[in-house]
Amino acid sequence: MNVSRLHRSQIDLFLPIRQWLESIQIVDSGIARLVCQVIPARCPFERKIQLFNRTLLYIPPLCKLNPLYEQLVELRYKSLCYLADECGEDVTSYC
Repeated sequence: MNVSRLHRSQIDLFLPIRQWLESIQIVDSGIARLVCQVIPARCPFERKIQLFNRTLLYIPPLCKLNPLYEQLVELRYKSLCYLADECGEDVTSYC
């Protein structure tokens, strides 16, 4: 079976959720702050285990395995932009 044909025939179960997340418009500063607090600025799973300044184990960021990763990052970005541009808030505390 052709790989490209297989890829096209797969059903994207996350498509409705992706579309819904992409369609969200941020118009409330309370919601924008909540989104910025809930969605982390960087992947919380990335770890570097060191002993005596030598790296024993490195765990790469696993967030990109999340099928909704791009949409969540975009939602966080929309929230940060709303707080900075529309509300005039300093967003450095969320970074």
